[in-house]
Amino acid sequence: MDSTPTLPPVGFVPTPTASYRQHRKAAQLLDQPGRPRLQTGPGSASPQEGSQPGEVPLPYASGARVLMWKQDPSVDEIGTRKVFLPGVVLAGPRDARIVLASSDSGIPPVEPNAFGDFVTMPDTPQFDAVHTFAVVRQTLTMYQRALSTAGSAMPLPWHWNSSADTSPLQVWPYGLPNVMNAYYSRSQACLKFGDFVPAGETARVYTCRSLDIVSHETGHAVLDGLKPQWLQADNPPQTGGLHESFGDLTAIFLALSQLDQCEAVIAQTKAHLHDKTFLADIAEQFGLALGSTTGLRNADNDLTLSQAGTEVHAISQVFTGAVYDILADVFALGRNPALEDCASVLHRVASWLRGLVLRALIAAPDTAATFADVANEMLRLAFEDGKPQTVVNAIRDRFAQREVFDVPSGIAGDHPAGVRLAPLVTDAPGARQDRRACCGTMNLAEYYNVERVLQAEADALARWCAEHGRSGPAGEQTAKVALTTVTVTDDSGAAVATTAVVDLAATDRLR
Repeated sequence: MDSTPTLPPVGFVPTPTASYRQHRKAAQLLDQPGRPRLQTGPGSASPQEGSQPGEVPLPYASGARVLMWKQDPSVDEIGTRKVFLPGVVLAGPRDARIVLASSDSGIPPVEPNAFGDFVTMPDTPQFDAVHTFAVVRQTLTMYQRALSTAGSAMPLPWHWNSSADTSPLQVWPYGLPNVMNAYYSRSQACLKFGDFVPAGETARVYTCRSLDIVSHETGHAVLDGLKPQWLQADNPPQTGGLHESFGDLTAIFLALSQLDQCEAVIAQTKAHLHDKTFLADIAEQFGLALGSTTGLRNADNDLTLSQAGTEVHAISQVFTGAVYDILADVFALGRNPALEDCASVLHRVASWLRGLVLRALIAAPDTAATFADVANEMLRLAFEDGKPQTVVNAIRDRFAQREVFDVPSGIAGDHPAGVRLAPLVTDAPGARQDRRACCGTMNLAEYYNVERVLQAEADALARWCAEHGRSGPAGEQTAKVALTTVTVTDDSGAAVATTAVVDLAATDRLR
């Protein structure tokens, strides 16, 4: 007798449906670990973690897990993952520096679960609120760490912060319904993100879901707190280019602050950063919605200042491209696969470079800053950081290729310490910024001082009304008062006094 087991026909074998597999994948994202237990000793969760005071009770003392997009939703190999925020995060979510304007934008405040975490189902308003908060929080923390590592710890204030006003930044994930835009507004003390349905499509695009867009706008807010004059449109074009470039670089630096994204970049490019990678494309999903074949901007470019003119969008890519080239150069110089993982090297190099850029921006002039101003500060700080001569030379040469520096033939070799280079291509005297292709932040009226034009028109109207007797309440004609001089005499007819009285008959005629 044949003992071989008889297998049922393939059609009779139950297999998970596509919809069930999708459900199971989403459910696994929401899985939580077992019940938390109080630990002591090395490796335990410390109440002081994240510089929190010791009296913070559990579960808040040990930070919060959140589920978020790690890149644009269109970057499939990254997707959604859990991340850890080490500070205290309360319902909303909110903390001391950032608050979600959730109730006002149609999103109920998100409550933490039993573990103090904000792990919610993707493609829901609650997920979008948590994701947006997490990106803003990570961006601010990243730059605070960069300054602390360099020995210049500071809280990075928002533009409106003072000793009497420590108000947080308000974040509106759904702040611009049916608007293809996103912006930072200092007058409203907020970030607002739009959502829209692209032409010919049915699926709605939410700009708040893009790590690139959220971190870019947060970059504007961070820099505005440090250099309040730079965002004004009456600065030279290069100053506007620095602001827009800092937003794009913030998106790149935030991606590289996370080891899993560094690993993805290394795998995608085989450790050659000038190969095609999602890292250099900024806001891929938004760019595709606008009809572009890539993102809104490409950081890996060859633009020079003479090609950019006064268009701030183009100018920004010159500075961004130079920094991206420096990133690739310093990574290549430090890469040694026999001793250290390439992703670890990229993570370390990006950490130093973002601190270098931020410190150079802080050291640059408070008004009318140029690319050469910032690039010279980067050279100075690289020397102070004790970086090898090859790294310093790479910084100089990359900016020289972009026509930022005029490098004399006498120092074409190793760059000497303490030498500041003159700019090669400068803005023409009186050149005005062209911001029409920039992000929503750069196009807000509040940075153009446009209100002065409206106020001048209102003042002219007020003067005309005053000159024509319209000084009363709105809609009422104020009558002119007719006065008559009356002379008072005594019995002999001699004048003893004069006075002015209202001529009622004349007043009636004026009406």
